[in-house]
Amino acid sequence: MMPCSLTLYDAGVSSALPPVGERIREARLRGGMSLRGLARAVGVSASLISQIETGKSRPSVSTLYSITRALGISVEDVFDAADEAPTRSTTAALAQTVLHRIGPIVRPATREILQLDSGVTWERLGHLPGTHVDFLLVTYAPGGTSSSGTALMRHAGVEYGYLVEGELTLTLGFEEHQLGPGDAVSFPSSTPHRYRNDGVVPAVGVWFVQQDPPLSDA
Repeated sequence: MMPCSLTLYDAGVSSALPPVGERIREARLRGGMSLRGLARAVGVSASLISQIETGKSRPSVSTLYSITRALGISVEDVFDAADEAPTRSTTAALAQTVLHRIGPIVRPATREILQLDSGVTWERLGHLPGTHVDFLLVTYAPGGTSSSGTALMRHAGVEYGYLVEGELTLTLGFEEHQLGPGDAVSFPSSTPHRYRNDGVVPAVGVWFVQQDPPLSDA
């Protein structure tokens, strides 16, 4: 697996992009939310939020989705850096976000990579400005899981996944499904779900998550 720092970077660029924790902190401050307020909204400790913002800890997949939902932003907004700190609402801030196109061709050496807690790695495969889509190569290390605990996660949108290699256990609602190479999944992301790799080799797949756009101010 890759280094343990919570840093989003482009392997083909010499300088690292801003750490994800820093972007979360900027979005929180733009929205006028306190650290404790965000922690309450997400259902975790203020200490964990602080550690994520300072890069001392990494969020799990479920925690990252919960954080972005509480801040009224999308995961794509976490990938993209803000041009400057606006002074109005979070929604207005997002309107000033620099959304860069990824593609049309993305080579392996230039993928942006995001490492999350619990052995999960996301590699960004492409992005078109103005869309709310996560197009990712996802790797679950042996023992990796989308939630650091046993709780299931849910978030806005729909998701499609195709497992290329390895095995994954998908808990979807009240049922468990064993996924192997060639298996595909599709379901509303609002359905409680969780992925875990109980195998001894990494599980690698391509995931496409279509998110609902952040809510605009009334």
